[in-house]
Amino acid sequence: MEKVIFIKYGELSTKKENINFFLNKLKENISFALRGMKVKIDYDLGRMFIHTEDSFDEILSKVTKVFGIHEINVGYLILGNDILEVGEEIKKLLLDYDFRTFKVESKRSNKIIEKTSVELSKEMGAFILKNVPNKKVLVNNPDLVINIEYRVGNTLVYFEKIKGLGGYPVGTLGKGLLMLSGGIDSPVSGFMSIKRGVKIEAVYFESPPHTSREAKDKVIKLARKLAVYNNDIVLHIVNFTDIQEAIYKNIPHEYLITIMRRMMYRISAIIAGRRNCKILINGESIGQVASQTLTSMRAINEVVRIPVIRPLACFDKLDIIDIAKKIDTYETSILPFEDCCTIFVPKHPVINPSIEKCLEYEKLIPYEELIYKSVKEHEIMKIEAEEKNEFAELL
Repeated sequence: MEKVIFIKYGELSTKKENINFFLNKLKENISFALRGMKVKIDYDLGRMFIHTEDSFDEILSKVTKVFGIHEINVGYLILGNDILEVGEEIKKLLLDYDFRTFKVESKRSNKIIEKTSVELSKEMGAFILKNVPNKKVLVNNPDLVINIEYRVGNTLVYFEKIKGLGGYPVGTLGKGLLMLSGGIDSPVSGFMSIKRGVKIEAVYFESPPHTSREAKDKVIKLARKLAVYNNDIVLHIVNFTDIQEAIYKNIPHEYLITIMRRMMYRISAIIAGRRNCKILINGESIGQVASQTLTSMRAINEVVRIPVIRPLACFDKLDIIDIAKKIDTYETSILPFEDCCTIFVPKHPVINPSIEKCLEYEKLIPYEELIYKSVKEHEIMKIEAEEKNEFAELL
């Protein structure tokens, strides 16, 4: 009998002819998360197994942060499918559990076994009642559920389940570029994108001396927290000072935010193209601020052809905050250091900007030259993951 950690796939099991691509990537991501540990990973179309003599708790703390996993279990592999032999091993395992009532739930992927899952459960239940004293079967809310999977060549027994993050393995759906500010929304948007299998890079716009070194450090810290789920993150830091000052000096103030966002989109699209990112990602939520009305989104979006994904478009702010707290970005996001989107904010920003006026006003500044300079000189950093010892249940 071998103690193992094994993984259930959930949504990945629907991939049919593409499932091996997803499972290979999942194995690769788990191996990356467990780098430096002595583990062996193998899988079939039903389960992925982690064999190790290292700390199970340490492995679980890392695997629970890997996307593409529906459920994680610590179980026991028993050679063969003989009911009596399996029952004897289960009897030994039950010595470690304090319980009065139990039920048995059986599955059989080994179709050579003629008995149904229900019949197997009844037979094992009867064995336990006979061989383990002072126990009682209880179908609803028992103290202990004994899960048994009769597989080809072996039987898998487990008692507890840990919820995985779900989603798709990171990297299975290509790359996206996250427009990462220091606020609450964009890190959550990045997390939601990673969950759907998108490996993200990030772009941050700084405007020294109007934005501080602390604001930049705050974004680097947020990127490091997201890197826990993304394996690592390439962060692009763009100096936006000349563009922002040119906009402030020459553009009617009610259009400052709209024109500024159009410039950010243009720069982000260029970087995304160079880095083979298929989409831009941001934290916009419909109606939250003036630049996030539908008319504003259309006017800003008009400058790029790359798809722009807004995972939080229909989320309430309180829902976004709740996720930010669960993924441990909230306390960093509320640190009081302003970014480009919060300085030079006009008193009355336009909420229904005209594309024609945007084009007219942009002629007042040499934005193509300024964009070229900012992209050419931008800084690139590779951010490694910030490990956490505890696991918070996530979406």
